[in-house]
Amino acid sequence: MGIYLNPSNIDFQRAINSEIYVDKSQLIVYTNKKLFTEQQFICVSRPRRFGKSMAANMLTAYYSRGCNSEEMFSKLKISRADTFEKHLNKYNVIHINMVNFLSESQNMDEMIEFVEEDLIDELKNEYPDIRYPKRQNLIKIIAAIFSQTNIPFIFIIDEWDCIFREHQNDTDAQKKYLDFLRNLLKDQSYVALAYMTGILPIKKYGKHSALNMFTEVSMTDPREYAEFTGFTESEVKQLCDEYKMPFDETKRWYDGYNLMGVSAYNPRSVVMSMTGGYFNNYWTSTETYEALRVYIEMNFDGLKDTIIELLAGQKAVIDTTTFSNDMVTFETKDDVLTLLVHLGYLTYDFYTKEVSIPNYEISEQFASTIKVMGWSEVANSLKLSDELLKATLNGNEEKVAELIDKAHSDNTSILKYNDENSLSCVISLAYYSARKTYTIERELPAGKGYADLVFRPRKNNSNPAMIVELKYDKSADGALDQIKKMQYADCLKDYSGEILLVGINYNKNDKRHTCKIEKV
Repeated sequence: MGIYLNPSNIDFQRAINSEIYVDKSQLIVYTNKKLFTEQQFICVSRPRRFGKSMAANMLTAYYSRGCNSEEMFSKLKISRADTFEKHLNKYNVIHINMVNFLSESQNMDEMIEFVEEDLIDELKNEYPDIRYPKRQNLIKIIAAIFSQTNIPFIFIIDEWDCIFREHQNDTDAQKKYLDFLRNLLKDQSYVALAYMTGILPIKKYGKHSALNMFTEVSMTDPREYAEFTGFTESEVKQLCDEYKMPFDETKRWYDGYNLMGVSAYNPRSVVMSMTGGYFNNYWTSTETYEALRVYIEMNFDGLKDTIIELLAGQKAVIDTTTFSNDMVTFETKDDVLTLLVHLGYLTYDFYTKEVSIPNYEISEQFASTIKVMGWSEVANSLKLSDELLKATLNGNEEKVAELIDKAHSDNTSILKYNDENSLSCVISLAYYSARKTYTIERELPAGKGYADLVFRPRKNNSNPAMIVELKYDKSADGALDQIKKMQYADCLKDYSGEILLVGINYNKNDKRHTCKIEKV
């Protein structure tokens, strides 16, 4: 058996042999349903290190005639499915990682030539007795094998979109590549299933796509495949129990990908934290600041303002439909933000159409990137946030007001500072470093109303909890009175310890803040 045609199950065996393996084999239940249907073409796009190749290797091991995988899969969830034995090791599988061909070719014509040559060699070696047509190409050879053996083909194409990432501006090469895939797969009777994985959805050219027969599964529309995109909450809880790691901290660091109601965790980061025994920026550590910086520096329609609001914990409504599914065609702010969703830097709520920063790991990447960019005002606010938290904990009202004045002054040209929502954004950004030791909740239901900001200490943090009430053109004393009158401290019933009540007011006439702090 060859490298690309009916490969062995060794790649998937490595995944199962790993210290941590989370069983995602029920994905096969869904792909079995798509065999020989109008939905047999599936393109799955998700961020790097989110298990795309593992899923491709699993499907290969299950369907490939080059494997005897029954024992391997007998211990997995798929073995209990009605269709398990029906499709096990019954198909000619062509499994290609397109990066391998891209790396050894000089242009798209050469890349396609290499793919065809290698596959033709393997097909003829595997089926030497087939009567092949005189005029031969890859499609004719596959068709001849199918017609004479009646064994359908399944195509597993990993990193299918690498050409769009490596040669972002070469539209001629991209079109040739899409035409090659379309001719190989579309309307071909030998295809039982085509499953492609990548980071980007299928590239759009004009009103129609060359691969418009594919069902697209993405971070903006995960469809029925949401639970297979990352680790689910129940899977992570089980790992935390096994490895004696705190679930709340794991959730803070790596959760936040909202996939149509399914809460997905970054798989690589969870595995690294469990096996290492501590939390860190595992996913983002494999990329440079430039990977994010190049996109957030594009200030379409106030993109910079939106990024700062997202860093402060806010959400932004976007339109994902104008995105061209490449890394260079940007017409609006929404196009850039949609790309950041596909890259894993933002999460997208399918129902509210809002984006946000998913977790602490990604938030730290944004903060680190901003610090090395030209956004000096924002960077200064982040640097001063340690000092602001210290002043608050010490009850230094004048210093708190002074530092918030500075944060306001630094960012007033960026954030339209004319209401309590904008004030809340500036305050959240100013207290950014508090996220290391506090869980910060905004507009939290509390007592008889909603508390503006609640700082709940994390484990091993002996500092007091804080309730911050914000006022615009009123008084800091009035803010404190509201916390007491509306009984906001009720939201901390499960907390035993001191609580700081912090009232902050902004006066639009003198453009100054005042602060009152009381300990209870």
